[in-house]
Amino acid sequence: MARRLVAEALGTAFLLAAIVGSGIMAQRLASGNVGIALLANTVATGSCLSALILIFGAISGAHFNPAVTLACSLQGALRWREAPAYVAAQIIGAFTGVAAAHAMFGMPLFLASRRIRAGSEQIFSEFVATFGLLAVIWGCARFRLPALALAVGAYITSAYWFTASTAFANPAVTLARAATDTFTGIRAASTPGFVAAQFAGALVATALFRWLIPSLRMNTEQIEFPNDKAETADAR
Repeated sequence: MARRLVAEALGTAFLLAAIVGSGIMAQRLASGNVGIALLANTVATGSCLSALILIFGAISGAHFNPAVTLACSLQGALRWREAPAYVAAQIIGAFTGVAAAHAMFGMPLFLASRRIRAGSEQIFSEFVATFGLLAVIWGCARFRLPALALAVGAYITSAYWFTASTAFANPAVTLARAATDTFTGIRAASTPGFVAAQFAGALVATALFRWLIPSLRMNTEQIEFPNDKAETADAR
């Protein structure tokens, strides 16, 4: 369990470092061209996410996302008693990643964001983005880890561009990005709506795919933890 939690914290930290760090670099180099800055931020985020899933997938399942952890618990791929520790590790890792990104660019470790991301269109975008993320995960659960990693990275890369919110799709990411007053930030007052929409999207997608793929509960076995399969079976 300790190894899993370290993997979740470290993976989420690197994810936030990639999101925030690439946003800072893009903003500095794009000379005010927001489209170019977003493109650079998108490519860095999607690529890093795929790599992190490949690195940590066999250790912790590479959730890096409380909404994914909740969905995995609902599907039986993670024991309910372990979910709170996963979420805590993800949130700690997320804020650590923001601090690391700021430190690399000579900024204060935390800066309250002033970037307003509000409105029904933004909240609906987060529902759609997270619904799509869980759809990719459950739809690809029958494939091996490399295919799932590439699919998730590709989806997030595209969702940056087809959603009005640029697809946070992750409550831990959302909370941590309130602590960066940079290109990728979000004002703290905007986070509750985002987080609620993200959990709602994850729940609806999970419920739908349990109906679409009746064997999904069995398919999630590949993202269980190799050393604990017997214990998980006993627990069920």
